[in-house]
Amino acid sequence: MSFKVVQNIPCPEEMLEKVSMSPKLQEIKKQRDQEMKLILEGKEDKFIVIVGPCSASDENAVCDYVTRLAKLNDDVKEKLFIVPRIYTNKPRTTGEGYKGMLHQPDPEKGANILKGIEALRKMHIKAIEESHLTAADEMLYPENLPYVSDMLSYIAIGARSVENQQHRLVSSGIDVPVGMKNPTSGDYTVMLNSIHAAQSSHTFMYRKNEVSTTGNPYAHAILRGSVNKHGQNIPNYHYEDMILVHELYQKHGLINPCVIVDANHANSKKIYYEQPRIVSEILHNRKLNKELHNMVKGVMIESFIEEGNQKTDGHVYGKSITDACIGWDTTKELLLYMADNV
Repeated sequence: MSFKVVQNIPCPEEMLEKVSMSPKLQEIKKQRDQEMKLILEGKEDKFIVIVGPCSASDENAVCDYVTRLAKLNDDVKEKLFIVPRIYTNKPRTTGEGYKGMLHQPDPEKGANILKGIEALRKMHIKAIEESHLTAADEMLYPENLPYVSDMLSYIAIGARSVENQQHRLVSSGIDVPVGMKNPTSGDYTVMLNSIHAAQSSHTFMYRKNEVSTTGNPYAHAILRGSVNKHGQNIPNYHYEDMILVHELYQKHGLINPCVIVDANHANSKKIYYEQPRIVSEILHNRKLNKELHNMVKGVMIESFIEEGNQKTDGHVYGKSITDACIGWDTTKELLLYMADNV
């Protein structure tokens, strides 16, 4: 095989000891994890909002943003459960481009995964310390999860990964909610089968060990739209889409049926400023149907301090270097609107 060892990466236990969560932060995470599980079980009627930049490339800007969320959270916490989106892995369609802080702690320099692990751990911990909000990240590489799992309250499985066996099996052993996106093809059956696998028990090889899992009862669906064979984006956040997903949930007999709607990506046709309108429609549809109100438990929003996006070397503080985001003023207005209309 044509692999060349660039550097040895310490085991997760060493990295967690080197850049560690304090007992106080561990307790914050424990409490937030429990509250989110109650929401997914339908025992607490709050609306989950996973919100933040497309990719977390700048610690200072990310923590600034999360601190703003924390201040706003004081006004909306009775209605909304805010989860900062701090994504440190970026899937690339062609394998080229910025792959996230894990690979490149400095977006303008080459890869250094060891420094990337340290950087992302420091960023997550700083964000929790300053905001008391634990975050969401995407599990792009299942074998890397032990380096971050102690800090996260929510994990997403992307549209390109949801059909992968290892992602499904590892999800069955995760002890926080895991959202399974519909694949880029839009096939709901693939997504529901992925949820079924994640909710089931398995025995498999993970890292160096044979392991067994008991299943994750909090695995659920994320609707992000799809792309047809002509490359056209097909939204799936409309009323009829939700009704179909509800019917499929009943048919598959899955527990804790839940949908989180991704307001960007194919649902917005990557027109980032459409996200507030899409969220408004989702909230309206929940009011029309009690079953949808109970099933649709949250949204994902791509947002940062400055709206739009820039190239990697753009150097505009708080502006995305990957997908375009709504800005802070729009975000604040949207979250206040959501708190009044869930």
